[in-house]
Amino acid sequence: MRESWRQQFAESPDVLLGASRRRTLVPVRDFFVGGDEFAVMAGPCSVETESQLMATAHHVRQAGARVLRGGAFKPRSSPYAFQGLGREGLKLLGRAREATGLAVVTEVMSEVDVALVAEYADILQIGSRNMENYALLEAAARSGRPILLKRGMVATIADFLRSAQVILDNGNRNVILCERGIRTFETAMRNTFDAAGIALLKQVTHLPVVADPSHAAGARELVPALARIGMAAGADGAIVEVHPDPDQAWSDGEQSLDFAAFDAMMNALEPWMEWRAAELNVEKLEQHELAGLRLAGAAQ
Repeated sequence: MRESWRQQFAESPDVLLGASRRRTLVPVRDFFVGGDEFAVMAGPCSVETESQLMATAHHVRQAGARVLRGGAFKPRSSPYAFQGLGREGLKLLGRAREATGLAVVTEVMSEVDVALVAEYADILQIGSRNMENYALLEAAARSGRPILLKRGMVATIADFLRSAQVILDNGNRNVILCERGIRTFETAMRNTFDAAGIALLKQVTHLPVVADPSHAAGARELVPALARIGMAAGADGAIVEVHPDPDQAWSDGEQSLDFAAFDAMMNALEPWMEWRAAELNVEKLEQHELAGLRLAGAAQ
C-alpha cells in the first residue's frame, strides 16, 4: 500500500491491509462475501406484501442471487412517504428465507431495534444516513451479525473507514463496505457512482466491498451497466433493487429492475464473473509464490 494512503487512513488501523492481515471473508449462511463468488443481493426496496416478497425472493434465487434484500424500516426523505411495515415486514423476510434458503439483509435504523432486526436478518444494514451514527454502529456490532455498512452521501473514504473502525473496535470483524454513490453537482442521476472509490477500497482495506448500482443510478436503465462497472472496479458483490412491477412499487420503483431486466443483468454479468474468478486465482497464485520466496529467503 502507498505510504501516503497509510498516513491518510491512519485513524482506521484495523481496517487497513497489512502484511499479516489477510482479506476478510464474511460468513453468511453457506457462503462467504469476499471470497471467490460474486455475491448478488437482490430484492425490493420495501417489503410490501407477502405475495410481492415471495415472488421476488423465488425469482432472484433462481437467477443466482444469494441474499434477499428488503426494507422493513425505511428512512425516507419525506415524512409522508411509506415508512415500512416494521415488525411485520421482518416476519415476512423470515418466511421468505425459510421458503428459499436465501440469506436476508435489511436495514436497522435505531440502536433500540438492533435485537429485533437481528432476530430475522443474517446481515444488518447500516444506511447511508446513519454511517456516522456511532451509537447505532456500536449496538449493531455487538449483535454479532455481519454488518453491511453503506457509505454516507457526502462521506470521504477516510470518513467511511473510520465508521468501519468503530464496528471493529466493538468486537465485530465481519464488515461489508458498500459504495452506493455520493452527492455531487450532477443532477441527472440520484447520486454519482464512485467506481474509483471501490478500486481504492480494494487497495487499502481487507474488508469486502459491494456496489449498490440502484441507489447510485436512481434510474433502472443505468443499473446493469453500473453493476458491471462495480465488478470491473473490484467489487465483491452487488446489492440491487428488484420488484415484480416497479411502476407500482411503494418506494424506489424508478430504480428497481423487473424480473426480466434482472435476468438480463445477471446474464450480462456472467462473463465478468468468470473474468473475476480468473483474476482472483492469479492473485492467489502470486501470493503463494511470494510466500514461498519469503520462506526460502528465511531458510537461507
